[in-house]
Amino acid sequence: MGLVMNSASKRTELASFLRIRRSRLAPSTVGLPDGTRRRTPGLRREEVALLAGVGVSWYTWLEQGRDIHVSEGVLERLSEALRLDHAERSHLFELAQGRSPRHAAVSKEIISDTLQHTIDAHPNPIVVTTTRWDVVALNAPALALWGDRRGTNSLWFFFTDSSHEPRGSEASAHARNMVARFRYEAGRAVDRAPFDQLASQLAERSREFRALWDAHELVAAPEGTKVVRHPNVGDIELDHVVLLHVEPDGRTLRVTLYTPRPGASTARALAVYAASAVK
Repeated sequence: MGLVMNSASKRTELASFLRIRRSRLAPSTVGLPDGTRRRTPGLRREEVALLAGVGVSWYTWLEQGRDIHVSEGVLERLSEALRLDHAERSHLFELAQGRSPRHAAVSKEIISDTLQHTIDAHPNPIVVTTTRWDVVALNAPALALWGDRRGTNSLWFFFTDSSHEPRGSEASAHARNMVARFRYEAGRAVDRAPFDQLASQLAERSREFRALWDAHELVAAPEGTKVVRHPNVGDIELDHVVLLHVEPDGRTLRVTLYTPRPGASTARALAVYAASAVK
């Protein structure tokens, strides 16, 4: 059996973890002078407190393992101050609050080379988005079907541009799934403001989105079916499944894999891929 830590033991381990990470961080890496009178390596307590925006006495108590409240915001600032990576940040939250950190809504226009190579090798469409549905990468089959949507938002495209999306029963189910997943991710985000801003803008533009948003549905299934209306070949039915991928820098991305339904949809999709490849 694994060891179940009580509150006191977690506070002790948290204190040790903070001291060790502080000792491993050179002042120059955070923009501070190294100085000549450092008796021990790493940052001083007052320097960590300054970087994290907390009081020196409060931070000292934290490193002493005292029973004090640590908010989510303070933990995030400590993570930044100590330059913690994704695994270390998660460990900090587990020790301090007994849970993993909520996913931050961070949009970057790049993905790791490994993930890009992986999706490029796949024969069917793959779209990579943030948890806010901002598109960050597509492979060649996805580009053939939808064009280059990098830098756009999938929710915005779906609810404000109907040229490629027939509004049948499949599209209605897909829309409900998208909004339910979006609301779920908004609730988990460290900074919810970007989610609420997008929801507010979409509610003004789309009655359908506003109705689904007001329904407060959550945690939709990470798979389903959608129909793409291609101007040259007609409707293509696609099954899709969503996988969550954590990048080395800690960002959680949604990797959506699409597979054409056997029969006419597969033939039409292959025709689109082929036509795109010869351009």
